[in-house]
Order: sequence, then C-alpha cells, then structure tokens
Amino acid sequence: MLNITILVKIAHMIELNSKQRKILEKAAHDLQPIVIIGGAGLTDGVVQMTADSLAAHELIKVKYNEYKDEKKELTTDLCARTDATLVRIIGNVAILYKEAEKKEDRKFKL
Repeated sequence: MLNITILVKIAHMIELNSKQRKILEKAAHDLQPIVIIGGAGLTDGVVQMTADSLAAHELIKVKYNEYKDEKKELTTDLCARTDATLVRIIGNVAILYKEAEKKEDRKFKL
C-alpha cells in the first residue's frame, strides 16, 4: 500500500502523451544506463544517485541487474521518491524523465 508521501509525489509527476513518449524514447536510444539496480536493491544511495542524475540530465536509463521480476514496482517506487516520470520499461531497462525546474535549463520541449 502506498503511503501518503508517495501519493503526494505521484500527483506532481507529469503525464506524458504518446507523442511526448516517442520523443523521449528516441532521445534515450543512444544513452547508456547511469543507475544500476544490483543485489542491494533500491537503497537510499540509489535513490539519491537517481535524483542527482535526473537533475543533471533530465532523461536517464536505469538498468536492473537484479530484481528483474520486481522492476515495475521498484521503478514506480523510484519515480515516486525522485518525482520522476516513467517513460517506458524496455527489457530490464527503465527510461525516466524529470523536467528541469528552470525553463531555460530544459533540454526537451514537450
């Protein structure tokens, strides 16, 4: 069950339409995964690394080396904890997007 903090963060995530998803998927095609989910799972360090990477790049890939069966739930939790939006999960890689706070810093015009 989701706690109230996660519900509040979910409310702040943006909804992407199919055209916006395609734009972001195309942009993510050549990206290498920045965050790797390994044996330790979704630790506070992984969440912080994801938040920092999203702040720097807006669009990142997260690879699941472990917990492949739980990747949907873990990705939902990771998005909620970092205020990111899930673009898509392809295989064992999730593409996450978080719009830059300052309009002039945004790399994607959605």
